[in-house]
Amino acid sequence: MEWTLAVGADVTAPLNTVLGWMAWLVTAAGVLGVIIVGSRMAIALRAGGGDEHLTQLATVLGACIIGATAGPVVAFLLNG
Repeated sequence: MEWTLAVGADVTAPLNTVLGWMAWLVTAAGVLGVIIVGSRMAIALRAGGGDEHLTQLATVLGACIIGATAGPVVAFLLNG
């Protein structure tokens, strides 16, 4: 059985605009998150710690991957 999603251009045009804005916001949030975690890691390493920041960095990078793949997944689902 093949599924066909009947979505017209009147729906996908505003959705593409929203996805574009969200992609820029996710990119900015990801860069800011990496900068914040990196600066906290540098401060902690100077004080003698810093191992727990690797999980925070992995979380930020994982969120960046999810945010980066959201747009292509939605485009694939809408365009079939």
